[in-house]
Amino acid sequence: HVNLLSHLAFSDISLSSVTVPKMLINMQTRQQSISYVGCISQLYFFILFAGLDNFLLAVMAYDRYVAICHPLHYTTIMREGLCMLLVAGSWVLSSSVALLHTLLLVQLSFCADNVIINYFCDLAALLKLSCSDTFLNELVIFTEGGMISFLCIGVILGSYIRIGTIILRVPSTRRLYKAFSTCGSHLSVVSLYYGTVTGVYFFSSSWDSKDIIASVMYMVVTPMLNPIIYSVRT
Repeated sequence: HVNLLSHLAFSDISLSSVTVPKMLINMQTRQQSISYVGCISQLYFFILFAGLDNFLLAVMAYDRYVAICHPLHYTTIMREGLCMLLVAGSWVLSSSVALLHTLLLVQLSFCADNVIINYFCDLAALLKLSCSDTFLNELVIFTEGGMISFLCIGVILGSYIRIGTIILRVPSTRRLYKAFSTCGSHLSVVSLYYGTVTGVYFFSSSWDSKDIIASVMYMVVTPMLNPIIYSVRT
């Protein structure tokens, strides 16, 4: 759906714009620093657009499910009003989550001369630098993060399991080709996004060069590749 693609493209551009300009300035000036206000602002917009990507990818998976499993009713089900509602809901939820984490973070105290082993202000890295008790912050991260991840990944997996079930009932080369043409671009983007995010946040205990490279993948490379993938598939 064009409306969903436009919002995903905007989210991808914004996600890269949150960190890349500052990273390039630091590389040019050789001054690896950022102000407190700049760091908090960067964190808010990072969570906002990363969360928005999550929700939009889930909505697009449902869109693919309707297109393949209910093609005759697609225009009726995925009408313009519903698409606008789903996009608006994604924006509201992402903004609320970003605001919640930002407000909880600004309540903490930080020691002087803090060093973040990364090229942007990541929430997990900032919590490790805090001199205050971060139990509430971590509780919210695991609770809210778990719920949103379960919801988004559940919608994506559920949609593709249903698509696979429908296709395999009467398998044919033509149906497989049409399904791949419809879902190939979305599957590629989902694999890139969740693959790099999983590598950074679930299979690393501390930040090192490998984790920074993986974070560059989902913060810079993946958003850059998304428009190319969708353009080629389209």
